[in-house]
Amino acid sequence: MSVNVRVPTILRTYTDGASEVSADGDALGDVLDSLDAAYPGIKGRIVDEQGALRRFVNVYVGNDDVRFLDGLATPVAEGAEVSVIPAVAGG
Repeated sequence: MSVNVRVPTILRTYTDGASEVSADGDALGDVLDSLDAAYPGIKGRIVDEQGALRRFVNVYVGNDDVRFLDGLATPVAEGAEVSVIPAVAGG
């Protein structure tokens, strides 16, 4: 299934500056694998060495934070929008 992935500015160096790209997959993990096949190295900025979402990266499928769903196993419907959003901190 094809989905639209919104890419934050910090990761656009992997997507040749594109703010939105397409990827395929039935679950979020599959989408990230597809994304990494098209844009090598991007998945490593979203997922850590143990295969879990990085602590300071938020990922949404539609309007839902996948941390409160099934994480990388979260189903992704055809045409869904996946948003990768780095956490912002400051003081």
